[in-house]
Amino acid sequence: MSKVAVVYWSGTGNTEAMAKAVEEGIKSAGAEAAVLTSAEFNASKVAEFDAIAFGCPAMGAEVLEESEFDPMFTDVESSLKDKKIALFGSYGWGDGEWMRNWEDRCKAAGAVLATESVMANNDPDADAIASCKALGAALV
Repeated sequence: MSKVAVVYWSGTGNTEAMAKAVEEGIKSAGAEAAVLTSAEFNASKVAEFDAIAFGCPAMGAEVLEESEFDPMFTDVESSLKDKKIALFGSYGWGDGEWMRNWEDRCKAAGAVLATESVMANNDPDADAIASCKALGAALV
């Protein structure tokens, strides 16, 4: 059975709701899901999983959350070569620049983006939740 991590940071609960939908998609596709906050994950855990979904909202000037998530992601980045991953997160302004920059970082690290990233404007609506479930299933 495939084992997939869902690693996220959420300040308002929007990205957490998305993470739960990703978990549901993983489980519905027949895999085991482990949902972890960014504080619970580091580079030593990457090899434990067949794939990883990372979730983080846009912060400030469209950047990843800087106190917990970005330091964790910087730590794991060099371990992502050839790892199947997917990205998701919420935003309240801007045009998704944080996600495009994040995707570029992942590609530069050699990660394999399994599916299109999912962005939700503030609270994830029904379409965003469905896309998160599909993202989870794509990682299996």
